[in-house]
Amino acid sequence: MRIRVGRRGTITLPKEVREELGIHEGTTLKLIVEKGRLILEPDDMWARLKRRKMVSPEEAERILDEAE
Repeated sequence: MRIRVGRRGTITLPKEVREELGIHEGTTLKLIVEKGRLILEPDDMWARLKRRKMVSPEEAERILDEAE
């Protein structure tokens, strides 16, 4: 599958790819550059919060806001 990079460096993920991966408006993606390749994967923010052992809803809200 080929996609084109837009003038401002933007790309559009084809609908089929978004549907298969459950990506929708507002989904945060993690970009990894590895050995000359780009890897995009959905970012599981809840898993990150659990690793930080968050207990305060206010602190969790702050981190989610920073991710956006």
